[in-house]
Amino acid sequence: MSESERTGSVREWLRGLEVFAGPLPEFDPANAPGEPVELFLWWLAEAVEAGVPEPHAMTLSTVDALGEPNARMLILKNVDAVEGWQFAAHAESPKGRQLADRPSVALTFYWPGQGRQVRVRGAVAPESADRSAADYLARSDTARAEALLGCQSRHLSSLEERDLAVKESLARIEREPGLVAESWTLYTLVPTEIEFWQADASRIHTRVRYERDEPDSIWQQHLLWP
Repeated sequence: MSESERTGSVREWLRGLEVFAGPLPEFDPANAPGEPVELFLWWLAEAVEAGVPEPHAMTLSTVDALGEPNARMLILKNVDAVEGWQFAAHAESPKGRQLADRPSVALTFYWPGQGRQVRVRGAVAPESADRSAADYLARSDTARAEALLGCQSRHLSSLEERDLAVKESLARIEREPGLVAESWTLYTLVPTEIEFWQADASRIHTRVRYERDEPDSIWQQHLLWP
């Protein structure tokens, strides 16, 4: 098979995959609350009730020192209208360094069964050492052991090297149960823009964006073209 035939075959295969099969929930922007966190928690609860795996998983998008975008999946730790949207990371990891250099990020949630997407943009700041420590200590033993190593995203020579290091780190945690990884950091994003996207099988999607100029400003709602 030629390169063009392979490309065409993949293209047709991808175009043939079903999307927005439904049934999809209805979303009337006229019923959207004035506070976007309220709408987010409403949608999140419906995703949980529908059995969506890891409904609190999100894509964190950052920019590196060269201005190149980067993205990875994280877990939302908390969200409210006062404090903002929280997640945690190792400050010495690539994402941690990017957050320090360019503290403007985006979060993306996607629940395909509901055909729903939520996009959040704004500035991010680290929380206090006490709050970061509390988040770290709430993690599982193996998650704490891995974070304690402080080696995230570095080159690894073998899986055996990894497993031995984690085993030794676990033993250290057993000896010192209150031990905290110094660079483990809880971050809070205070958004200035939150968009809610409801898919429709016709591809005439419904989009509502909440916008504000400053973190303490009143939210303004705007409908967007699909």
